[in-house]
Amino acid sequence: MNRKAILSAGIAAGLFAGLAQSASAEELFLYNWSNYFPPELLEKFESDTGISVTLDVYDSNETMLARLQAGAAGYDIVVPSDYMMEIMIKEGLAERIDAGEMENFSNVMEPHNDPRQDPGRAYSAPYLWGTTGFTYDSERVGELEESWKEFFEPREELSGQIAVLNDEVEAYNAAAYYAGVSKCTEEPAEAQQILDILQAQAPHVAMYQSDGTIDRMASGEMIMHMQWNGAAHRSKQERDSLVYVYPEEGISFWNDNFMVPAGAPNLENAKTFINWMMAPENIAVASNYTGYMNAVRGSSEFMDEALVEDPAVNMPEEYADRLRPTEDCSVDARELRNRVWTRLRS
Repeated sequence: MNRKAILSAGIAAGLFAGLAQSASAEELFLYNWSNYFPPELLEKFESDTGISVTLDVYDSNETMLARLQAGAAGYDIVVPSDYMMEIMIKEGLAERIDAGEMENFSNVMEPHNDPRQDPGRAYSAPYLWGTTGFTYDSERVGELEESWKEFFEPREELSGQIAVLNDEVEAYNAAAYYAGVSKCTEEPAEAQQILDILQAQAPHVAMYQSDGTIDRMASGEMIMHMQWNGAAHRSKQERDSLVYVYPEEGISFWNDNFMVPAGAPNLENAKTFINWMMAPENIAVASNYTGYMNAVRGSSEFMDEALVEDPAVNMPEEYADRLRPTEDCSVDARELRNRVWTRLRS
């Protein structure tokens, strides 16, 4: 899923070519999204534990899954998103770690302590979480309603100044929320409603692009952009007039997690790392670096003030009922969604 605005263009390739598979009491091999973990935090972990970490990176959940399915060995920790957790567990690609019994798990807040994809956290532990809404420049367009209407039925002055993530799932889901239909609908008539919304918006869209969202909004190239909330925060650091919207019709809520691949050569070191990352002072460094919120109680004491004060990251409690979690749509629903997206982009 290409949704993280902090992904760098260069993806390390072949780092693990020829990797010796023998386990070592002083090693850990982390396979993570690109530019999604602070280098200084790895150094701190190595200093605190004496365990040396080697990092390899990927650009999507599907890239990571394909590598594991192909039999790649040597990884001790991967970082799948919520929907990918369930797939890994069903396919026997995850090691049971009983994170719920770890010392620092008591710091994990609801609902992250008991996700639908892994009840009780038998196979996973939380990393970071976020939302996918839209950002606009209030200095250039004034105050807008907290509604997807502003995005899909833009005011005249916004025409040609809107960018949409080039992401089938995120764009489709947002239009489904606005239409008031299930994002996992199997009904062609409801899918047509979603397509109608997307096609009506299309003439006003300058681009469908997932990379560079921060720069475009920070520089003023765009007035409105569909964004992940961490990217919205980083944009706002450069342009204070930007506003991130939690639409009243609903907003996608996602989370990324630590898991241990089946057969990991350094299982105990992986458990040490996961427990260490659930300490407030450690996970806070990751939030400060990425601009995304974490699920650990007490971490806000160690986070940058600008991050804590930005509602794009530290969501106001009154918006909690607007969150729409990831759903595992049926094959029919996914095929219908893909046909809508193909029609839109053709």
